[in-house]
Formats: sequence, structure tokens, C-alpha cells
Amino acid sequence: MEIKEWLGEDNQLGVDIWEKKYCHRGESFDQWLDRISAGDAKVRKLMEEKKFLFGGRILANRGLKNSGLKITLSNCYVLSSPEDSIESIFETAGKLARTFSYGGGAGIDISKLAPRGARINNTASQTSGAVSFTDLYSMVTGLIGQHGRRGALMLTISCEHPDMEEFMAVKTDLERVTKANMSIRMTDEFMEAVRDRKTFTQRFYRPESEEHIVKEINAAEFFAKMCAANWDYGEPGCLFWNRISSWNLLSEFPDYHYESTNPCAEEPLPAGGSCLLGSMNLAAFVEGGVFQMDDFKEAVRICVRALNDVLDEGLPLHPLQEQRESVRDWRQIGLGIMGLADMLIGLGYRYGSMEAADFCNKLGKIMADTAMNESALMAKELGMFPKCVPQQIVDSAYFRENASEETKELVLKYGLRNSQLLTIAPTGTLSTMIGISGGIEPIFAISYERRTTSLSDHDEYYKVYTPVVQAYMDAHPEVRTEEDLPDIFVTAQNLDYRERIDMQATWQKHIDASISSTVNLPVEFPQESVYDIYMYAWESGCKGVTVFRDGCKRLGILSTKSSEKTPEPEKAEEPRKKLVMRAVNDNVVGKKRKLMTGCGSLHCTAFFDPDTGDLVEAYLNKGSTGGCNNFMVGLSRMISLAARSGCGVDAIIDQLKSCGSCPSYVVRTHTKRDTSIGSCCPMAVGWALRDMYDEMQSQLKGIPEAKDPEMSRDIKNPCPKCGAELEFQGGCNTCKSCGWSKCD
Repeated sequence: MEIKEWLGEDNQLGVDIWEKKYCHRGESFDQWLDRISAGDAKVRKLMEEKKFLFGGRILANRGLKNSGLKITLSNCYVLSSPEDSIESIFETAGKLARTFSYGGGAGIDISKLAPRGARINNTASQTSGAVSFTDLYSMVTGLIGQHGRRGALMLTISCEHPDMEEFMAVKTDLERVTKANMSIRMTDEFMEAVRDRKTFTQRFYRPESEEHIVKEINAAEFFAKMCAANWDYGEPGCLFWNRISSWNLLSEFPDYHYESTNPCAEEPLPAGGSCLLGSMNLAAFVEGGVFQMDDFKEAVRICVRALNDVLDEGLPLHPLQEQRESVRDWRQIGLGIMGLADMLIGLGYRYGSMEAADFCNKLGKIMADTAMNESALMAKELGMFPKCVPQQIVDSAYFRENASEETKELVLKYGLRNSQLLTIAPTGTLSTMIGISGGIEPIFAISYERRTTSLSDHDEYYKVYTPVVQAYMDAHPEVRTEEDLPDIFVTAQNLDYRERIDMQATWQKHIDASISSTVNLPVEFPQESVYDIYMYAWESGCKGVTVFRDGCKRLGILSTKSSEKTPEPEKAEEPRKKLVMRAVNDNVVGKKRKLMTGCGSLHCTAFFDPDTGDLVEAYLNKGSTGGCNNFMVGLSRMISLAARSGCGVDAIIDQLKSCGSCPSYVVRTHTKRDTSIGSCCPMAVGWALRDMYDEMQSQLKGIPEAKDPEMSRDIKNPCPKCGAELEFQGGCNTCKSCGWSKCD
């Protein structure tokens, strides 16, 4: 099978994602399937049918342990919380760097660090506080590269810590902690104080100085400030810690506790904890409007075993000894779902409706019981996880809710092979690659707008429907526009937040880990209603939630005007011609753009034929602030040579835009936010040439210039690979243009 046969001939974005992220050194698609499935024919078949995909680190790295590369098969880790000493704080930074260097994301809780103003025994006399070290961990995240990616980091703090309010306000400074997600661990006691408008006492004891720090806060007033920050900046998120601690298979283990969560919050983990991820595509189990439940249950069993196989293979590959020990003792896996919204549409249910919730409640319980049953059968064959106490598992509220009598008997007799089984990750890159909705989210938009260059040499814009929408319209010729679609087609922008949370709460009853979740809000959503979202999520039994309002100050959510690259129209093959260099005289029209790159300013001057508007020459000069002048001279000469040799401007621009990302460009984009669109100098030049060429064509035709929306719009949250706007879903930034994902 070829990759285009698997993904579809028109899914070039999916092909690009596979080639750039998962294909190893030019291997064929069949070779890749063999490598990732490790000879397991059942897993290979599920992948061929797009019913299951491992997480990104497995898809990229499985089978490469003898290649000499430093790799891990785990997407996410939680590190031991830094103790209240400068040595421990920087030791944690070193562990973070090591974990990132292997390709893993990480979570760190800073609740053990003394609050601002606490007495310390050094020349400073008072500590700068726990929150001051968030900048350190964010900086480490930005420094360590991961093969075109950067590390993903979650920073958390307890609501009981006196620095909670300072932690909440960090992201209101757009220059601080730009490389981490941040969430507050909310206890039931604190949430009850918010609801009842009572004071809440924060405490910290520092044994080194025997200092007791006590702070009284108005819980409701703080919560209102936090909700305002979320409305304006999209962070911090809320983690409902009592629900996290009590709703899992280990809630009755007296010495077990969660340290923090992974970067997208779907995996609460102990110190040193790690999780292997894999997701089942629910939409692929719908045939003729009917969900194939028997096939699904069998697939759950196959996937549980497959993730355990990967866990054993990856045990020696973890970056740190504490990670290898934790994984050995607890054996966490994270089997999840994607394509939920597509499945519901295929079944004729509207996302968020009572019918949809009822079906998901049934499906989730079957998934949970089947996964526990298979893990118990594996424990019979291979042994339970080393820390397993079967009676304590059976006594947990989660187990009692989800296990059948048959599963209970198996667990009491054999225990479980895994202490954690189910999760729901964002699946941003995976779902984008195969063209389905991600994680638990509704579809993001009905359609996007694409640009193409027509045969008459000007840009045209046309509507592209989301794959599940297009499939429905193809099957129903009477549906010609999105206005004709039935009401089962709801999107993240028009879905009532209560229905969105109801769906999350339904699945959370059956997920022993957690769910990466973002409630997307329209720009006009009332600020005061953010309070209602968080309270409703807490009261509904969710383990955590974030909100993201279109147009908020920190990040710009993806516009439904897509920046996906569209292939050029096919042209009839012509016989080869002898290359003729075009002479250039002084009768040309010049245009100029000043660009800001990672190294400073860059001046781009282009000259065009006054009659045809064709590009004939280009000159690039660095500004006074830096950059490699010889590189600019060489690049401008090659652009000019290609233009005079008959190479069309579209082909030149396409090549320039296909370049990768430059570290200095990416850093400046995310710190100073003043760079031109793109992620490296050649890409920025490509965008500038497109803008000047379009301006020249408009002038020749005597029509008002139609500005390229990608050049004119404000890129609030640029992709580090291509510079286009990122979409924020499920706690994860994903680019719909090039497929880059922060969380993969």
C-alpha cells in the first residue's frame, strides 16, 4: 500500500505530516507499518483500517532503539517536584532538559517551593518565591530542540500555596513563561469556598527557618480574577484535584499520590511517571449508520496488549532512572479515542445532545470494562504490576462503577497488568493527518477558505469543507451548501458550553486517567460567564478544563480562513526546451518590503517586467542589526537566475515557503513577536515576493489590490514551522497548514 492510498489522493497535508514526522529515512509506507506494528498482524490491520494509531513518539521511534538515536517511546512524563532548595530547583531543570532531549514532554509541580518573602539563609535573606522559577523551566523548554519541535511543559501549583495569585497572573505578561502551559490544582474545599463566597486559608511551613506562612484570601474574588485572566489570556487552566485523586484505580492505595499532570493534562502521574499513548478512531467503527460494537471490543483488547508490548520495549529507553523505576512499578498506559464528533455524525446524533451522551455513556463503560478485563488476563499470563494490591483496586469507586462481575473476579484472582489504562489526549497531529476530529472535541469548523492561483494568473478563493462534512454532502446530493446541513453538524464555535462539558463529564465517568479539554468560546462570549463554565465543570465531575476565547490577547485561535497550501493546477506536459536566459534592461518596475527576521531587519527589493508583471530580479540586503550578508546575496542571485530562466514566480515562492524553521527566527517570533510571517528568512522572502507580485498584477489590470489575508492579518499565535495561525484545541496548539503540533 502507498501512503496516498492510505490517506487519500487529495490529502497532501496528511502525507506531509507522515513524511516529516513519522517516516524514517525514506522508508515506504509498508515498511513503516511493519516497523511500528513490530510484526503484530492484528495491530497492523487496525492501523491499515485507520481504527487505531499509537501516539506520536511511538509512530516516530518504535524499532529505532538500535539506531544510535536517543529516543523514548513515551509522549509524556511528570518529574519529581523540586524541593525547597536551590540545588533541587536546578537539578529539576537538568532532568527537564534531559527528558526534552529524548523527545518527551513533562509536567512539574512547584508547590513545595517557598512563597515570595519567606526567610532563607543566604545573601538574599528572602526568597523570590516559587513563581519566579517558572521562568527558568520555561527557558529550558525553549532551549532544547526536538527534531523540529520544542519541548512541551506543564507547570502546576496548589491552591493552598500562598503564591497562587502570583502564579495566576504570570501569563498576563506576554513576555513571561512563553514555553509552558500553566494550571492550578483546585481542591473541593477551595471550590466550595468560591461557591459559598467564603475565605480560604493558604499555608506553607518552611522547616529550615521554622517559619509558618499563613494567608487568608477571598476565594470568590480570586476566582473572578482568574476567570478574567482566562477570558483575556487563555490561562491558567483548572485541575480539580480531589476528583483526580479519587476517581482512578489507585484511589485506595494509601501511599500513592499524583505529583502533577503531563503538558495537556490528560495524564495525572506520580513522580517519575510516564505514559504511552494510543488512540482509537471511533468514526472507523461506524458502518452504514451502525456502530460495530463487537469489532470495537476486540480492538480494545488488541490495543491494550499492543501498548503493553511497547511499554516493555521502551522500559530501558526512558531518559532518567526515576522514570524507568516508576514505569516498572506502575505500568501506566493511555488508550484513548479520537474521531468522536465524526462518529456521532455518522450515527445521526448531534454532539452534546442527550442521545449522544447516552450512547457515549454506554460506549465508555464497555471500553473501560473491556480494557480492565484484558489487563487482568494479561496479569494472569505475565504477572500483575509490581505495586498491585487487587483488593484495593476492587475497592476503588472507579472500578465499582465500571467493572462487570466477570472482570471483578478476574482482578481479585490475578490483579491487573496496568495501574492506569484509559485517557483522552488531544490527538492534534494524528487526527489532522487522517482527517478526523481530535480527541473529545467537536469539529472545529464546517469549512475553511483556501487560495489557489488560477489559470488567469490571479488568486481565487474557494470553500473547502471539513472531511466529514464533505463526505456527508457527497452522500446527500440535495445538500448543496452548509445552510442545508442538518442540525447534527455543530462546531466548537456554536456549541453551548454546557453541552460541551456534559460530553466531557460523560466520558470522564469511564476514563481512569483524565481528558485533555478546551472549551472554545466566541469572541463575544461574556467574561462573567467563564465563572459558570468552571463551576459547571467541577460540579459535573470533570477532572479539569481550560477555556479559550477567539481573539484573546495571548493566543489567536485559528481563523476558519485556512492558510493550507493548495497544489498548483495540473498542466499538460510539454516537450523539453532549451534554457534561454532572459536579458534585463533598466525598464523595470521596482518594489520593496522591509522584513523583520530572527537576526534583525532584511530589505527585499524585487523588479518586475512593466508589461507582463513577471518577476525578473530580486535583491536582498541585511539591515544594520545583523544577519548573514553572503547568504542574502547568494539567495537573491538564485531567485534572479530562476526568474530570468523562465521559472514562474509561483514555483519560486513555493520553494522558498517550503524551507524549514530557523531557531533564531522562532525564538524572536515567540518573544518579541515582531517577525514577518514565516519561520525563516527564505520563507519570509517568499511571502514578500507574493505580496509584491500580487500588487504588481493588480496595478497592471487596473483593479483595486486584493491583499493576501495571510499578509494583512495579525498572526497572534504563529506556527514555528510555517508562520500560519495555530488552532488551540484540547490544551494543544496544532497547525492546520503544515501539521506541526506542540503536543505530539
